[in-house]
Amino acid sequence: MTGPRFQQLAAELRERIALGDYARSGALDSEAELARRHGVSRVTVRRALEDLRDQGLIAARKGSGWFVVSGVAFGQSLALGTFRHAKSAVTVPLVRRVNSYEYVPAPADIARLLEAASKSELLRVGSVRHAGKSPLDAVVEWVPLEFGAPVSRAEAEDPGVWETLRRHGHTIDLVRQSITATAASDSTAELLETQPGTPLLLVRRLAIARNRPLALSEHRYLGHRFRLDVEFHGWPSPDPPGISETE
Repeated sequence: MTGPRFQQLAAELRERIALGDYARSGALDSEAELARRHGVSRVTVRRALEDLRDQGLIAARKGSGWFVVSGVAFGQSLALGTFRHAKSAVTVPLVRRVNSYEYVPAPADIARLLEAASKSELLRVGSVRHAGKSPLDAVVEWVPLEFGAPVSRAEAEDPGVWETLRRHGHTIDLVRQSITATAASDSTAELLETQPGTPLLLVRRLAIARNRPLALSEHRYLGHRFRLDVEFHGWPSPDPPGISETE
């Protein structure tokens, strides 16, 4: 996203709030941790947080830090049965191009989702998938080292991280998916060959195998190139499906 760095950081934090990353305690990471992780100054972090405060998304508690304001985001749980891998749901061939493959310390929010020790190493794979000649989505995938170490860069590109894990004997029992709207940052816009600020659909998928998180992927789809179709069978009760508040 164009604009000063504090605005870019504010946009990244808005994504995390919308995805419910801070739902359990409502507490954001400390200003020092945010500065370290994003490679910016404490002044930049403070300006980003104040921007979010002015938007009514977060509030400061004296001596305790910054917290998400109750009721600013909501999530709806849907039980849909079998998960269809994205490749089988797209009618044109997908080509994946890996642009980054590295082992990095786990960011706090990713570590929580993958139940990994803080700052333990994870495999991080960044890629862009093309449907036809044009980009469809920019993808970032995270895998704990014990599962990700056997996955080569070539395998991450074809057949892909999740399919490689399956071929290595890991059966995915459950996929938890979250969807929210966002906008293309400068770096994502370059990958997707579009303009900063272009509307995107952010889809996060967490794979569970034998009651343990196996892999996490975040897909940033071009909003004008992708939609999700959901089919419901029956109606479980007289009341409509509940909407749960995400703090």
